[in-house]
Amino acid sequence: MRIETVREDQRQVWVLTKRGHGEAKKLLEPKGIRVSALRKQEYDPVTGKLLGTSYDDHAAAVTSTAAELHRAGIGHRLGFQTEIGHRLADRYVQRAGLVVRAPEAEVPVLLVEVDRRTEDAHDLVAKLRRYWEWDRLLPKDADKRIVDVARSRADAIEYVDHEQRLWRRVYPPTGREGLVPLAFVFADTTEAKVANTVAVLEEAGRRYRAPRRFDTYHRGTTARDYSQAVPVVVTTLEQLQEHGAGAAVWRRLGQTREQTLTAVLNNPDGHALYRAQEARAEAEDERRRAAEREARRPVCTHCGRKFTDERWEEIAVHRTAVRAGDTSVCGPCRADDVARHEAAAEAARLEAAAPPEPQDGPEPDRVRRWFRRRT
Repeated sequence: MRIETVREDQRQVWVLTKRGHGEAKKLLEPKGIRVSALRKQEYDPVTGKLLGTSYDDHAAAVTSTAAELHRAGIGHRLGFQTEIGHRLADRYVQRAGLVVRAPEAEVPVLLVEVDRRTEDAHDLVAKLRRYWEWDRLLPKDADKRIVDVARSRADAIEYVDHEQRLWRRVYPPTGREGLVPLAFVFADTTEAKVANTVAVLEEAGRRYRAPRRFDTYHRGTTARDYSQAVPVVVTTLEQLQEHGAGAAVWRRLGQTREQTLTAVLNNPDGHALYRAQEARAEAEDERRRAAEREARRPVCTHCGRKFTDERWEEIAVHRTAVRAGDTSVCGPCRADDVARHEAAAEAARLEAAAPPEPQDGPEPDRVRRWFRRRT
């Protein structure tokens, strides 16, 4: 290590030498921990002044941010990485000032941009856009069918599962809906400048960080779809140092109150609420449909009782309606009618089949012969 500079508050900025950088890579990279680029000692050829010292204040702010997170139990010492590059499709490399991995604190991954107000607010919006674009990339060895789908139209990548995207090769699942979360930590600036910058981020970055409406036909669904949004949270280094990174000092763009980091990254109005509202809406629709169906249920013109489902289906289905008989009567009444008709038909058949009965009284010829003998 070497001391690069000493700040006004007497804090020292230490960096790795070339040899130390090589040793660090041998030690850490086999464990999956990426090491940032080597900081070379370069001096102005005329004045002899060390070049790049403006980076020292930024590096100190990044280190202080990591220290506050670690002090609050958010991240192990080896869970922090600085200046990690994210290569875009146009070969541009967006470097994250700090990458935090703290699964034990329910923050599997968090990208941190520390800004000392040396960048314009719209430059920060451009950073947000580039992270959003990186989150939508596919790996080079992606399945051809997935690549064809992603190229079919501009928004087709949104229908490709996150597990198939490049960012899942680099970072673990976030444990929440949405893309890789991004934090802006402002340092060494005024509250007014922070407020103005955050206002620009909220408005100009809405496309990249705001949730959408769920595609549903149910009215009254208040849940929001965060699946394609970058969760963006903001705070200041001064707040972290005064209250601690575990306190309610984080605010999410699109929200008004400050919360703890884990709370602000959650989506209480996200997919869980959507499932609950959809279930309630489906149940209500089912009750409404059942009530409407019950109101249409036929009533028997004989006994006044409602039709059973079986009888209703029998008279409604074409193939069974032709032999359903009188469609205005219920099943029992229909059965009674059938029984009466069958009984009447059986009686008629038996009557037609019976022999004729003999007539009473003597035959006419025998009566005439009897009168002749008496005469």
